[in-house]
Amino acid sequence: MRQIVLDTETTGLDPRDGHRIIEIGCVELINRRLTGNDYHQYLQPDREIDAGAIEVHGITNEMLADKPRFAECADDLLAYLKGAELIIHNAPFDVGFLNSEWQRLDTKSTALGKLCQITDSLAMARQKHPGQKNTLDALCKRYDVDNSQRELHGALLDAQILADVYLAMTGGQGALSLDSSMDASGMRKREEIRRVDNNRPALRVIEASAEELQRHEACLDSMDKACDAGAVWRRSSMVKQNLPD
Repeated sequence: MRQIVLDTETTGLDPRDGHRIIEIGCVELINRRLTGNDYHQYLQPDREIDAGAIEVHGITNEMLADKPRFAECADDLLAYLKGAELIIHNAPFDVGFLNSEWQRLDTKSTALGKLCQITDSLAMARQKHPGQKNTLDALCKRYDVDNSQRELHGALLDAQILADVYLAMTGGQGALSLDSSMDASGMRKREEIRRVDNNRPALRVIEASAEELQRHEACLDSMDKACDAGAVWRRSSMVKQNLPD
């Protein structure tokens, strides 16, 4: 299963007003694992960046003066994205800008939604946490994802953070420990997301001793006597023994 967590930064809020993409950041997941095969590109928009947008992401026209235009990167980007499931926070915004960029190059270009499955993590979060704030920062706090480096928005950084949030949000139980791990102030301590090491040694299997098996059977005998239906564990064991090969 190949998924791409994607984010963009733009010159403004609406491509219909001529606003353009100035940064694209993508993080690849295969079978819910980060691969390191990321995509990151700054772009020359050929227009001024709105002051309000600069306050959000800190990217200026001077910083983009020597960067390539979207047309120079369009084919490589499409090849990278095609066929993957795209995980995007507030997907209509980013997808709208990407479609607009491709339509500038070819008015008959295929919409991104027909080339990729698109999952809106904002819509997912709103369904999972109705009535709560579901911004990326709010989700980081809710799922104990470190966003301390996010002083300004950045496409690649936000995609990396969203990847951790998405994995936490869709991963079920986050910890097996019954210890509440409270600090002195009564607040739960921050826990890091730990990646599974595929090279870890096999788990040790400890089998019951003969004495333990004998005590187990004696316990089941007492259950058989105390319950009309008998011990459920013994009945399930008999079913397994009678199953055809």
